[in-house]
Amino acid sequence: MRYIISTLLGSMLFVANAAQANECELTITGNDMMKFDKTEMSVPASCDDVTVTLIHSGKLGKKVMGHNWVLSEAGNMQSVVQQGMSAGMESQYVPDSDTVIAATDVIGGGEETSITFSTEGMSANNDYKFYCTFPGHSAIMQGSFAIKG
Repeated sequence: MRYIISTLLGSMLFVANAAQANECELTITGNDMMKFDKTEMSVPASCDDVTVTLIHSGKLGKKVMGHNWVLSEAGNMQSVVQQGMSAGMESQYVPDSDTVIAATDVIGGGEETSITFSTEGMSANNDYKFYCTFPGHSAIMQGSFAIKG
């Protein structure tokens, strides 16, 4: 009987840990219509690391309709987008800047990529934005990112 109880408790801990890990893993999809499938993303403050998976559900290649996922404080978005255009495709349209919290590579139709980043220094009190820095995309492809305290 103790073995059964011990096994059940162990299973419940495993499920609880898996549920917490899943809260720290997010997926977002971009398409050939230049849209993300989400305008809001959030993770609990208990997440030390966050993994975001970007899926491109379209068919167009990355040179025509490429997408990436970039995160910064909301007030830094325009600067990151402008600097990203200057950085070019060789730099995934992402500037080498401390204002960029996280950024994926640019992907084309049928591809996916992930980025794992630390939430250290991020706060539930700050406003964060995620967006695509491929030229011209950020005006439509953007949303809010929150740390839920």
